[in-house]
Amino acid sequence: MALSLSNFLMALLALLLTRLLPIVSAETVTFDWDIGWTRANPDGLAERPVIGINGQWPLPLLNITKGDRVIVNMNNKLGNQTTSLHFHGMFQNGTNDMDGPVGVTQCDVPAGMSFKLNFTIDQPGTYWYHSHTRGQYPDGFRGQLVVHDPENPYRGQFDAEIPLTLSDWYHEQFPILIEGFINYKNPTGAEPVPNSVLMNDTQNLTVPVEAGKTYLFRLTNIGAFAGQYFWIEGHTMRIVEVDGVYTEPAETEMIYLTAAQRYAFLVTMKDDASTNFAMVSSMDTDLFDTLPDTLNTNVTGWLTYDNAALKPDAALLDAFDPFDDFTLQPQDGMELLGDADVTVTLDLAMDNLGDGASYAFFNGITYTRPVVPTLYSALTTGESANNVSVYGDYTNSYVVEKDQIVDIVLNNADSGKHPFHLHGHNFQVIYRGPDEEGSYNAANETNFPAVPSRRDVIMVRPLASIVMRFKADNPGVWLFHCHIDWHLVTGLAATIIEAPLELQKTLTIPEDHLEVCREAGVATEGNAAGNTVDVLDLKGQNESVPPLAAGFTARGYVALVFSCISAILGMAVIAWYGAAPLSTAELASAKRFIAKHGGDTK
Repeated sequence: MALSLSNFLMALLALLLTRLLPIVSAETVTFDWDIGWTRANPDGLAERPVIGINGQWPLPLLNITKGDRVIVNMNNKLGNQTTSLHFHGMFQNGTNDMDGPVGVTQCDVPAGMSFKLNFTIDQPGTYWYHSHTRGQYPDGFRGQLVVHDPENPYRGQFDAEIPLTLSDWYHEQFPILIEGFINYKNPTGAEPVPNSVLMNDTQNLTVPVEAGKTYLFRLTNIGAFAGQYFWIEGHTMRIVEVDGVYTEPAETEMIYLTAAQRYAFLVTMKDDASTNFAMVSSMDTDLFDTLPDTLNTNVTGWLTYDNAALKPDAALLDAFDPFDDFTLQPQDGMELLGDADVTVTLDLAMDNLGDGASYAFFNGITYTRPVVPTLYSALTTGESANNVSVYGDYTNSYVVEKDQIVDIVLNNADSGKHPFHLHGHNFQVIYRGPDEEGSYNAANETNFPAVPSRRDVIMVRPLASIVMRFKADNPGVWLFHCHIDWHLVTGLAATIIEAPLELQKTLTIPEDHLEVCREAGVATEGNAAGNTVDVLDLKGQNESVPPLAAGFTARGYVALVFSCISAILGMAVIAWYGAAPLSTAELASAKRFIAKHGGDTK
């Protein structure tokens, strides 16, 4: 039956409204944030200064809807520290200047100055936000971000959402800990062990639930160091998202999250509401060089069906058996990308430099912040922006062209685990070597998953390798780094410079971003050394600490230093002792010694 003209117009109008609805419904969400010090005692063991927002800590949970524009007016009220802000996992497509890592896409924001972030969020899922200033977010400047999706494929399968964060916690402020960590007195690079572990920035958390209902949990590890094993006693978790990527449902009893990883999972409650159940997170102590006897490596919360009922102690486990995230498949069915056009091979090592302290290296280079933020070099060096040399000798930079397929091959020569994060992209995890397998050998591996797991943080195993693949479809300067903050501050980072000439056509740095650089005395044009005349001349670039002198080992260096100190102290004691008058007993003893050996005692 033919449509009448009026019915046709109504149908057409409905179609247009449907197509336009996402645009019309998008909102601008504005946050006015004063970043300053406050005090907190989240584990009940030690009150300490923490970095809060508008005088409050813990920091707010941010609930955003996909398509919203976010504006953050950030005012640095810390007084004694610079700061910055990174929305972890946001691709910042077209807004690379809003990404946040200092020395990469911007300058540090000095105390007393303001800085605006302005970008649109078009990715659904579970994320977080944190400072990207050296070693700062473990002092409290980090919180969870949830991006709700009207088209979530699991939307009808849960009744409510439960946001959860996990984090290791230190009683001492990080600048003080870093001073002791990067020090000749710590030649092995042993990371400070956390004092506690927190759940939603507290302990003994209770989460009210109703019998028979299904909840979507959003779980984020916002810690600086420790991976976390997480489980809920008596309940099964059904994973449906990792790092902002919807997955095919996968059931498990336990999840492992490295620092910075996120999971969303569905949990259906019991029909019987008479019993409460423990939720437990346990720090991965494999990462710790020492394990203090007083350290409680667990934090326990409870699903409370009945607040008046007993909250039982968590059962002790003999071993951990978490879900293997390598087996997760994205719900969109995205297949393995084609063969790589560019392969970036990064050999990870930990070693000592000339100051006797331990540092982290990719290909023998420990990342050192350039004179000019790398994004600003990409925008101001013209055609030479395609020449990797302009970005300096100490930034581990790699230039790739738009839409190239890129493999990052990471070979871990260290005996520890390392979680790696790529800004600006998700990546496919196409290969993961077992512990102690050694470096990746492409000739031995061609059987990659047809539909690989996809996320933005992945862990490389001890003395093993991992291969990540992504498409360079987001022009920008993107940091790739270990998300253990101890390792980032010692240089475990590289820089992917993606289609810099395309970037020059589309991006202009806001005036307030340039103003904070001027206030801090940081150049905003030229190569990594700030040279605008000859951009291939790197004279004056920031350099890493020089290497140890030939023939010295770290232990030898430390032994020499302490031997010298001991010798100086010994000579001082002898001089002091010798200058003091002898007591009567000492004088008599001396005369007896001289007489015994035939000397004159007068």
